[in-house]
Amino acid sequence: MSIKHSIVFCHGVWADGSCFNAVVPALQADGHEVMSVQYGLDTLADDVAAVKRTLERVNGPVILVGHSYGGATVTAAGVDNRVVGLVYIAAVTPDTGESVQSLLDQYPTEVFSHIQVADGRAWMLPGGVVHFAGDLSEDEQKVVWATHYPPAADLFEHEMGDDVAWKTKPSWFIVAKKDRTVHPDLERFLAKRMGATIVEVDSSHVPMVSQPDVVVDVIRSAVANLQTG
Repeated sequence: MSIKHSIVFCHGVWADGSCFNAVVPALQADGHEVMSVQYGLDTLADDVAAVKRTLERVNGPVILVGHSYGGATVTAAGVDNRVVGLVYIAAVTPDTGESVQSLLDQYPTEVFSHIQVADGRAWMLPGGVVHFAGDLSEDEQKVVWATHYPPAADLFEHEMGDDVAWKTKPSWFIVAKKDRTVHPDLERFLAKRMGATIVEVDSSHVPMVSQPDVVVDVIRSAVANLQTG
């Protein structure tokens, strides 16, 4: 009997765990235990701790899936022995001493000109949603903006510690070729640096919403590889 991996999702900023709702049912139908972490986007350390708490709630082995900033939480929490594989979606994946912001600064995009800092949080202005989710319908974009969850204003400045999971765990990386939030060339650089299996998709920053079948297929490929590897 083949092992049924658990799948744990880690969301990015301006989102919460519900951003994976379009991919969860197919994986559950495959027989996987699936959970989507809900963290506060206050500090990287707190968010990583939330991922580790969620790992306690599922059966191993686990595949961690991280979108955008969630790539940092996956990278730090993925050293846990229960984690056997990593899937990154349009993600930022720092090495030791790097921060999400230090990487984004190397490949700037326009989305951060549509952010307003207020009350210690980084809020997306309405004009920013087209850079974030430009391949969704106008109505869907309005929902994304209405429900977006702002991170602490300094969250991206938090540096990665010594725990860097992609150095020791097999990785898959979905590059969003039309991404206007995290530059596709940054995604390619990070994917190549970690030696990931790379899949490119014609999507905005949110392929798990706009092209969920592609994301499901990549996760299924990771499962198949880990079962036979």
